[in-house]
Amino acid sequence: MKCVDDFRLHLGGHELVPIVIGGMGVDISTAELALEAARLGGIGHISDAMVPTVSDRRYKTRFVKDKLKLYKYNVANSDKSDVRFDLGHLAEATRLHVATTMDKKRGDGLIFINCMEKLTMNAPKETLRVRLREALDAGIDGITLAAGLHLGSFSLIEDHPRFRQVQLGIIVSSLRALQLFLRKNARLERLPDYVVIEGPLAGGHLGFGMDWAKYDLNAIVNEIRDWLKVEQLNIPLIPAGGVFSGGDAVGFLENGCDAVQVATRFTVANECGLPKDVQQEYFKAEEQDIEVNGISPTGYPMRMLRNSPAIGDGIRPNCEAFGYILDANGRCSYIDAYNREVALHPGVKKVSVKDKTCLCTHMRNFELWTCGHYTYRLKDTTNRLPDGSYALLSAEHIFHDYQYSKGGIIALPTATEMQA
Repeated sequence: MKCVDDFRLHLGGHELVPIVIGGMGVDISTAELALEAARLGGIGHISDAMVPTVSDRRYKTRFVKDKLKLYKYNVANSDKSDVRFDLGHLAEATRLHVATTMDKKRGDGLIFINCMEKLTMNAPKETLRVRLREALDAGIDGITLAAGLHLGSFSLIEDHPRFRQVQLGIIVSSLRALQLFLRKNARLERLPDYVVIEGPLAGGHLGFGMDWAKYDLNAIVNEIRDWLKVEQLNIPLIPAGGVFSGGDAVGFLENGCDAVQVATRFTVANECGLPKDVQQEYFKAEEQDIEVNGISPTGYPMRMLRNSPAIGDGIRPNCEAFGYILDANGRCSYIDAYNREVALHPGVKKVSVKDKTCLCTHMRNFELWTCGHYTYRLKDTTNRLPDGSYALLSAEHIFHDYQYSKGGIIALPTATEMQA
């Protein structure tokens, strides 16, 4: 019986342990988590989701406060078209986060950044261009294009000196999405270096409708793999979503995939950015506590714990401070939902909004508990402590369990590991 360590991912001249830790925003996939993955010979992601906010928290900048001060006059206005991001500040935040992380990198692995197209930021093309180019300037090893089709993203960086050297990948959930991407970028004669195939059991935003349960990751992988073979395209495939054990990973690797992307099990790592009390909520979750709903203003279904404080919370939109989901016209569906409830309940101090959520504020405050389908199995990966809580794990322990375990066996942490 094989284990993940019997395989290697060959990418851009590098030979890597075929384990990729996904890019969970907002700073849930921390620099520390990505650095551990790289040290251990795999690939770790940081995320550029709300990067000015992350920069303020990590590096003591003032991007959010300065933006709020500039647009404070507009707080009570439902029209947010005036609220713009300072592109210089956005560039500085991206550069600071990426460069600081890359300066600390050790080991033979790589560090990528997850770049979300759905972070439209009231200027979709301009803000995306800044985030991509600054990540390249700051020395990132690779960029994974996420949360959108990214049909024009390559063109935003085609003149960058690192465009053909850095590793560039795309997340898709269907063959059709990959075909659209390849067709749109054919003129550049630049294929993606890898494709992450994200299935319906993934955490956070899903690339499916509310009929997500009808789809199967294995079937999607097989369809894309067979099509690439017919087209004679040699692009590494990396399945994601529901890869919970080393045995799960080996199944995909033996089926012709080049690596696996994993995330759920790392939400309860010491290096993860989630607060400790929230990590305990993940441990306590049962299968019935996990739902897929439509409250995200991005329009994508989203998987989360049903007791997330964000669900039903009717806070005033914080676009002047954040505003990462504002479209090119300064609109967000949460603003519409909030104003509807305020109009329906005059005089009520705080309304409840059931159908949408203020994604920016709640992600920033770790109140929207996005999770993978198998989160309810996390309690079986560790030991329960005398006080009833669950022991957090090191990223190294989780990584090595994926790398060396066989079958569906998951190794519990030893007493020594728990003390460390």
